[in-house]
Amino acid sequence: MKRFNLSALALSLLLAGCQPETSQTQTTTAAAESQQVASDIPRVSASPWWQEAVFYQIWPRSFYDTNADGHGDFNGMTAKLPYLQDLGVTALWLTPMFEAPSYHGYDFTEFYQVESDYGSMEEFEAFIQAADAKGMKVILDLVINHISSEHDWFKRSAAGEAPYKDYFIWRDTMPAAGSGWGHAWSDNDQPEAVWHYNAQRNAYYYAAFGASQPDLNLHHPDVVAEMKKMAKFWLDKGVAGFRLDAVRFAMEGGPDAQADTLDTIGYWQDFNQYVKSVNPEAYLVGEAWVDIPIAARYFGEGKGLDQGFDFEVGYNILGLLKPDASGEAQFGTMNSNTAKVADAGILQRNVKQRADSVAPLSFFAPFLTNHDQERIAYQLQQHDAKAKLAAAMLFSSPGTPYIYYGEEIGLTQGGTGHDVYKRAPMLWDNNPQAGFTQNDNSWVEQLELFGNNFPNWYPDFLSAQLSAADRSVAAQQAQADSVWQLYKLLIAQKKQRPELSTDGSYNVQQLENGLVQITRELNGSKTLFVLNLSDAAADISAIEQSGLSASWAYDLDGNTLAAHGLLILNSTR
Repeated sequence: MKRFNLSALALSLLLAGCQPETSQTQTTTAAAESQQVASDIPRVSASPWWQEAVFYQIWPRSFYDTNADGHGDFNGMTAKLPYLQDLGVTALWLTPMFEAPSYHGYDFTEFYQVESDYGSMEEFEAFIQAADAKGMKVILDLVINHISSEHDWFKRSAAGEAPYKDYFIWRDTMPAAGSGWGHAWSDNDQPEAVWHYNAQRNAYYYAAFGASQPDLNLHHPDVVAEMKKMAKFWLDKGVAGFRLDAVRFAMEGGPDAQADTLDTIGYWQDFNQYVKSVNPEAYLVGEAWVDIPIAARYFGEGKGLDQGFDFEVGYNILGLLKPDASGEAQFGTMNSNTAKVADAGILQRNVKQRADSVAPLSFFAPFLTNHDQERIAYQLQQHDAKAKLAAAMLFSSPGTPYIYYGEEIGLTQGGTGHDVYKRAPMLWDNNPQAGFTQNDNSWVEQLELFGNNFPNWYPDFLSAQLSAADRSVAAQQAQADSVWQLYKLLIAQKKQRPELSTDGSYNVQQLENGLVQITRELNGSKTLFVLNLSDAAADISAIEQSGLSASWAYDLDGNTLAAHGLLILNSTR
C-alpha cells in the first residue's frame, strides 16, 4: 500500500487541462519586499527528516581550499558552513571522499580512510560536528558496485588468494560477440567493454565502468559483510546516510540481466535493513539513472531505499527552456525523447507518473543536473532569466530537491568532452582564482590528473567569468534580483510552506501567450508560480491572484511579465 495521501494530487491532475478564470491583476509588492517569504505558517511534520530536507551536493575538491594546495578540503567545507546556512540548505551530499587514485574518487582503494588531498580524519570529524551544530545532515557518496583495481582485495584476488579469489567476478574466456554482453545502459554488443583481461590470473574480470573499476561480487557473504561493516564505521562517525552510486548494477545475472535484477533489489533491501539497525534515522538515496517506473522498484515495497533520484524532471525542465537539449543518459537507460517536448504539461505528467509508480511520491528526489551532466547554466548559455525559471520549476515540483554546487549562482563550464569541465572550482568572489584558493593554480590546472595532451582551459574560462563581474557568490549576494537571491527565497519557501510538500496538490496550466502557471495548494495555503517561457513579454491579467501577494516580482511591469520572467505569489494566511 502506498504511504501518502493522493487525493489532493489526483484532483489537481484531473483539473490540469482547465483554463484559469479571468481576474484583475493584483498590485504586486515592491522589489525590496519581494524577497520576503509570504508565510509564517509553521511546518509540523512527523515525516522522516529527508522528506523535509533541501540537499546541496558538494564536489569537495572544488568547494574551498584552506591550505593553498589548489584542492578543496574538509576545513574549506567547514569554513563555508555559514554560507550554506545563509542559503538555507539543510543537508549536504559529499561526492567521494575516501582514499582513491583518481581525482574523482569513484574508485576507492580504502574503505576506512579519507582522501588525503582533503585533509585528515580529525578534520573530517570536525566538519561533521560543525555541520551538525548548524542543523545540517551530511551524507556520503558510497560506491558498493565496484572498487579500484589498485585495492588490496583485487590484487589478492588476481593472485588467487583465498578468500579474496572470489571477491570479484571472473571467467576463463572472453564471451563471444553476439552473446549479449556489453554496457547495461546501451544497446551495443561489445563483451570487451565489460570483460577485462588480467595477465596475473590469466582470466577475465567483470568491470562495467572500465578496467580500473572491477565490480565486486555481492553474492559473496564476506563482501556483503564488509560493506555493512564499512557503512557502520561511517554512521558511527555521525554521517546521516549515503548516496548510493550505480544501484542498478549491484548484481549481474548474465548478459540479459546486467541491471535491475531481483537480486539487486533484494541486496538493497537487506543493506537498508542493516543500516536502519545501526541508526533508524539513517538515509539511503539511490542513483538509478533510468525511467521512473524502473527507478521506483528500488523502494522495495517499503523495505528498500528511502529515496531515489528523479532524473526525468531535470531533462523535462531543460527541454522546456531549450527544446534542442540533449536527453542523453550517461550510465543510464532513459527515454531519449524526454527532453524534446516543449509542452509544460510534461511537468504534470512527470508528477503523475511518480504518483502512479510502485513507490510513494515522497520517494523521488528531483534535481536539475549533477556532476555527470552538463551544467544547467552552460546548456542555457548563462541566460540568468531562464536559470531562474529552471529553479522555480524544480522547487515547485514535489519531492526532496537537490542542488548541485554553483547552480545557485549560475555557475557554467568551460567546454565539453571531459567530466572535469562540470566539476570546476566554486566562484566565491572576484579575487584571483575567484577566492577558491590562495594558490596560483587550482587543481583543474594540474594537468597530470587528466592524462596526456589535456588542454589548460581554465585560465581563460576563469578570466571570462571574473570579467563578467556578476558570476561570483559575493556579486550575486549584493544583487536583489540575482539567481542566488531566488534560490534563497525558494529554499525558504520549500521549508516553510506546507503546500510545497508532497502532500500539496500540483497543477500545471499552459496558456496560449506562453505563460505557464504552477499551482500548489494544501488546506487553504497556496503558492502560484507564473512563468513566461516565451521570448516576448506577456499579459498576466488572466491569472487569478485573489488573496495572494508576490514574493518574487522583479520581471513585472503592471500587468506585463517580461520575456522569461517569473512571478511567485503566496497566500498570506
